[in-house]
Amino acid sequence: MSFQVFGIAVSRGVAIGRAVLVASSRVDVAHYFVAVDQLQAEFDRLLRARDAVALELETLKAELPEDAPHELAALLDVHLMLLHDEAFTGGAGQWIFERHYNAEWALSAQLEVLARQFDEMEDDYLRERKADLEQVVERVLGALAQALGDAPAPITPRDFAGEDPLLLVAADIAPADMIQFKRSVFRGFITDIGGKTSHTAIVARSMDIPAVVGTREASRLIMQDDWVIIDGDAGTVIVNPSPIVLEEYRFRQRQSELERARLARLRHTPAVTLDGEQIELHANIEMPADAEAAVTAGATGVGLFRSEFLFMNREGELPSEDEQFAAYKAAVEAMRGMPVTIRTVDVGADKPLDRLTVNELRHEHVLNPAMGLRAIRWSLAEPSMFRQQLRAIYRASAFGKVRLLIPMVAHLSEVRQILETVKKVQQQLTDAGHAYTRVELGVMIEIPAAAVMLPLLLRHVDFVSIGTNDLIQYTLAIDRADEAVAHLYDPWHPAVLQLIHQSIAQARAAGKGVSVCGEMAGDPDFTELLLAMGLRSFSMHPSQIPAVKQRVLRADSLRLAAALTRVLESEDPRGTAERELASARTGTAVH
Repeated sequence: MSFQVFGIAVSRGVAIGRAVLVASSRVDVAHYFVAVDQLQAEFDRLLRARDAVALELETLKAELPEDAPHELAALLDVHLMLLHDEAFTGGAGQWIFERHYNAEWALSAQLEVLARQFDEMEDDYLRERKADLEQVVERVLGALAQALGDAPAPITPRDFAGEDPLLLVAADIAPADMIQFKRSVFRGFITDIGGKTSHTAIVARSMDIPAVVGTREASRLIMQDDWVIIDGDAGTVIVNPSPIVLEEYRFRQRQSELERARLARLRHTPAVTLDGEQIELHANIEMPADAEAAVTAGATGVGLFRSEFLFMNREGELPSEDEQFAAYKAAVEAMRGMPVTIRTVDVGADKPLDRLTVNELRHEHVLNPAMGLRAIRWSLAEPSMFRQQLRAIYRASAFGKVRLLIPMVAHLSEVRQILETVKKVQQQLTDAGHAYTRVELGVMIEIPAAAVMLPLLLRHVDFVSIGTNDLIQYTLAIDRADEAVAHLYDPWHPAVLQLIHQSIAQARAAGKGVSVCGEMAGDPDFTELLLAMGLRSFSMHPSQIPAVKQRVLRADSLRLAAALTRVLESEDPRGTAERELASARTGTAVH
């Protein structure tokens, strides 16, 4: 039966494929792919874990005291029966051999399949056995966790020959998992929660694949292996589509691919407006390897290297100074002399570290991590870690142009502490004989307080970068990852536009560099508006550069600036911008 699920459109385009469900579990489950020559060994690892749990249950049963309730022995028998059922391990084995899932992922995927079968049973007693199944799965997952030394090294294949395209469906996808999935087989994402600037949405856009978030019920309604269409333009998910609908969307897919190919021809075209203004189009990256994609897309630098992703998937261990230095150096060298702006670690909110580290950082019981000990607040609270990261960044500056960006600054006292720490780090490097060059210091404008006090901040820094995602969130008091209030997240809100305009104007007046590195920078709907405000440096995911460059090439910045006042004073800024700024754009196609 075909049906539709509606959510929030966050990454454009159409994706068609089979659903892969990542089930929620009370036990953390690793999700990665296994090499072909390791599949049998991975299945054997699952069988060993199953046998260990079976032995444990049989021992418990044998050691039951004589006066133990009969129901307890019967319950252990049920668990043993489920454990040895072919649908349990055999089904999980299919996920391993056919999809190359690791054992933990295969087991949680099979749990999802079997749990739905239990839900559909008419008999109340049988239906309630789902809880027993969940307990058995958690026991086996625990056994797998105890034998992690046997686990194979993860791989992230781009595709498996002969496989159908795969779409990932989950209640939510942790940032650490997104990094694992980033270069794998998935052609699209669907999540129950999230908003336009939640982490899943941002990474989906960076991968240039369709995604719909905030669907609420998708992971419950969609079943493993269902054929699914993601309409990333409309925010619609179509499950088990009819042949007519499927063909229509395949046609749209082909059209989208042609449009991408046309825009790709702009790669070597300088980003210059019709009136001769040179525009910087930089890239946002998460890992050093992303720098190559930035160069390929025609980026003129890296405007945001999110260094926190070097800190994830590490089981509580922070990266060493040498490890960080190697990563930053690799990104700098890959950019071939173009500037690389490295943001110091920004953990917290939607990007926690793994559980062990989060507990150590006192995040475990924080009710609102977006307002808690995160970003520069955490760095200043962990001075040894902060100095270590700064030393790695400064050492990388010997291999190219590096700029240092500090997130979530709100107080002058923080800036003074940062400057003092930088001096200590420079002295440490000099004493150790490490080479480094001058590194420009910048702060992110993402808290309204920073935007309001910007003239004071500009006395102490070389540049500013406006992080529109958090600036909107904090200005409008909206959790950007909460689908319940996602409709209130409005980049066109007059207060947001005023803060962005004032920040750009004040930075330019002070002769300091200013860029926008939030999602607004990569959205072509905002390109003319930001140009009108005087912005000349944009930073976005590499996949977004061609579409923004096309808007730049068609724009006349002088005519745009003349229309800006009417947009900012309007009660309907979006509607006014569409009317006023469109007249300052040429309709001539760019080839």
